[in-house]
Amino acid sequence: MVIIVFIAVGAALLAALYNYMRVKRSDAGTDVMKDIAGQIQMGARTFLIHEFKIIGIVAAVVAVVLGVVVAWYVAVAFLLGALLSASAGFVGMKIATIANVRVSNTARVTKSLGKTLKIAFQGGSVMGLCVGAFAITGLIVIFLVFGVGMGQVKPEALTVTPNWLSINFIPFTMTVLGYALGCSLIAMFNRVGGGIYTKAADMGADLVGKTEAHIPEDDPRNPATIADNVGDNVGDVAGLGSDLLESFVGAIVACIALASYTFYLKGADVISGNMVTSLIEFPIIFVAIGLIACVVGIMFLIFKKISNKPHKELNISTWVSAGLTVVATGVFTYFFFSGYSPDALAAAGFKAGALSPWIAAVLGIGSGIAIGMIAEYYTSYDFAPTRKIAKSSIEGAALTITDGLGVGMKSTLFPVAILAVSTIVASQVAGIYGVTMAAIGMLSFVAATVSVDTYGPIADNAGGISEMAKLDPKVRKITDKLDSVGNTTAAVGKGFAIGSAALAALSLLASYLHSQVSNIAEHSEMILNVIDPLTLAGVLIGGALPFFFSGLLIDAVSKAARNMVREVRRQFSQMPGILTGKQKPDTKRCIEIASSGALKEMKIPAFIAILSPLVGGFIFGANFVGGMLIGTTLTGIMLALFTANAGGAWDNAKKYVESDKIEGHSKGSDAHAATVIGDTVGDPLKDTVGPSLDILIKIMATVSLIAVSIFGQFNLFSLF
Repeated sequence: MVIIVFIAVGAALLAALYNYMRVKRSDAGTDVMKDIAGQIQMGARTFLIHEFKIIGIVAAVVAVVLGVVVAWYVAVAFLLGALLSASAGFVGMKIATIANVRVSNTARVTKSLGKTLKIAFQGGSVMGLCVGAFAITGLIVIFLVFGVGMGQVKPEALTVTPNWLSINFIPFTMTVLGYALGCSLIAMFNRVGGGIYTKAADMGADLVGKTEAHIPEDDPRNPATIADNVGDNVGDVAGLGSDLLESFVGAIVACIALASYTFYLKGADVISGNMVTSLIEFPIIFVAIGLIACVVGIMFLIFKKISNKPHKELNISTWVSAGLTVVATGVFTYFFFSGYSPDALAAAGFKAGALSPWIAAVLGIGSGIAIGMIAEYYTSYDFAPTRKIAKSSIEGAALTITDGLGVGMKSTLFPVAILAVSTIVASQVAGIYGVTMAAIGMLSFVAATVSVDTYGPIADNAGGISEMAKLDPKVRKITDKLDSVGNTTAAVGKGFAIGSAALAALSLLASYLHSQVSNIAEHSEMILNVIDPLTLAGVLIGGALPFFFSGLLIDAVSKAARNMVREVRRQFSQMPGILTGKQKPDTKRCIEIASSGALKEMKIPAFIAILSPLVGGFIFGANFVGGMLIGTTLTGIMLALFTANAGGAWDNAKKYVESDKIEGHSKGSDAHAATVIGDTVGDPLKDTVGPSLDILIKIMATVSLIAVSIFGQFNLFSLF
């Protein structure tokens, strides 16, 4: 395992370094372009530093609590997860702010869509490869230091052990959960804070600049333009990196925790010590092989001659990565489990022999691709739903918004149906362990999906720089085409994250039930009865939480955007020379407004995600929180799909009109203004609410699983 992981991490980091150097050595263009890029880079770096200071305080407090109440090694694992998650976000922001101006200049010099795509994808690949490498590095450190070094992974140590407060838990399970919680905490703050920042700036720039002043998007006269481009990096890049790393780690940790609790529940007489060790090691090796496949898929696209069809080229990289992952992990799985007898495999829940967990993982891969294709259908302007929204803009903003809402709502059924079927089939093939492997399968080529995802904001920034530097309009057409494809790939990536969140949450819930064995009766697990008043109450509260959480995020974006709108209006009113080009706008003030608004408003939603299961647990107990997790998962998945797809469809409907696809209606028309309003409505949905909901689901499940050992024994309701 160690050899395979070191090869995977080493290959990924070397490939990331190669692509980083290639991008950095590219020409950054004119002095004006470099100056604009420098402002964006400074703004993004400043915001992340301020955000990390706040997160650092919160992380330190959480680490102390974990160290005192649970165990010191859980606190150390938590800090490691937080550090690696923050590092992934920072590296992504760093390369994105280097690549954006070089993408713009490549389009300016070559006028080639293919060559411009290659630079943008190279920039995105640095983030993708680092996300995979950092996540697996943390896991192998946890395994070697605490699992092997402290003996936590030995079969005889996989048993419930009381700590100094007489709180019972399995040490290794609690350690990896601490690591996952660290990743989740950073992802929550990065996604929420970055999402509020980017959408406040984006909405402020669009509402005043495009709809009131009737100036182009990313016009240098708009004081919010730089803040908007900064937001793309802190929200859609840094936030994305932390988010997908958290999803990746969450799925793997869910698998490890489930294997540990299953072994404890069934006992060594049913599942051998060697088998449980294999079940713990298997997902780590599986994703390491997937990372190697991603290195091949990504570098294949880097070294081949790229055509002028960006969607096709990006799909090639993803398909190569996915295909190699399927084949290589299939061979590995067969040899890894073939030494066990049929009885041993059956005891582990494997009903299709040695290949059972691989079949479940492939099912997850297929499900993820299918969900992505559905997201593409509902969000790309190559298909009817988004075109219908665009055509509705001729009738005004009301119908544009109405049709977008309808598209988003309809887009939830088929992905959820796929998840339901995948859950049933995976559990039939390999039990709940198989469901967890389906989640891991979805994310097994995460480096490729993040690379494709990150390229979108880089292309978007390149378009902004092109506009602000007043380059040839042909340059903006190239970057707009790449940006449009990026919107679709982002919706596809969100589909993978949301789908894996649902499956991982189910696995964490199973572990949650298993963890109550020591508190109820030896070798009898907790059962949630949905007609039990406590459980049903938890389901109701949990079902309402994603709506309340989403409302807080939308309010936060609205507040920050309102302040941005007022500032842009003030500058246009008090400095009329801005619109005539005689005065320079105060871009720093807009950056300050977006930063302060995001840092102020991100705290409450993030704390709700962490504190909700704790408050519910310490008042009403384990059954209530179990119901809460069910309710949150159900409504959270629906809302996440709805917001991501509706927002993506509105955005691409705007780009459809801007591409002169509707005769007589183009930029500056009333129809275009209607799509701008629709896009503005969708902005906080697709880039703030949607991406944050899958983190909400997993962070609540992780916190619950860590704390259930405490509130399962000590809660107010048990006193009456």
